[in-house]
Amino acid sequence: MNRFRWIVAGMTAAIILTALVELSMGRLLFGPDGRFAWWEGDVWSSEQSQRFADPYSFTHVIHGLLFYALLWLAARRVPARYRFLIAVILECVWEIFENSPFVINRYRTATIALGYAGDSIINSLSDVLMMSLGFLFAIRTRLRTCVALALFIEAVMLLWVRDNLTLNLVMLIRPVAAIKAWQMGGRPL
Repeated sequence: MNRFRWIVAGMTAAIILTALVELSMGRLLFGPDGRFAWWEGDVWSSEQSQRFADPYSFTHVIHGLLFYALLWLAARRVPARYRFLIAVILECVWEIFENSPFVINRYRTATIALGYAGDSIINSLSDVLMMSLGFLFAIRTRLRTCVALALFIEAVMLLWVRDNLTLNLVMLIRPVAAIKAWQMGGRPL
């Protein structure tokens, strides 16, 4: 089997294993209503993280940019295809961890995701796809373009939903009451 097939087999195995682990954790394929939909744009909706994509999908593009940069720094002599496989595996591990009771409860208590119930399996796998798109974009683009894209996504997310990857990490690691209050100011009544 050639190297390309090994990479595809490894990615496929990681994605299938992620879906099976999440299924064993009680995650649902399409969310509580069992309905497939491409998009849920309302971050306050109970459908948030249940559809194929949502506003937070864009933060996973940034994951791809960051994984590319970190793996380039840590293992630049490793061919890009193997670094890509490592990034897919890392994102799959993150998706499993993100949907663990520990992280779900942390989101509920520390962030604006008060009713967060975890991702549907289709949303988790979409997040892996979005990370992959970010990684592949980074392979073919200059550093300054990747930085500009990441900053653009962060700014748009901040203005659009009062949340982004940076605030999400801050609030998960060390919540700031003023940030949460500001974020909650955007919540519809």
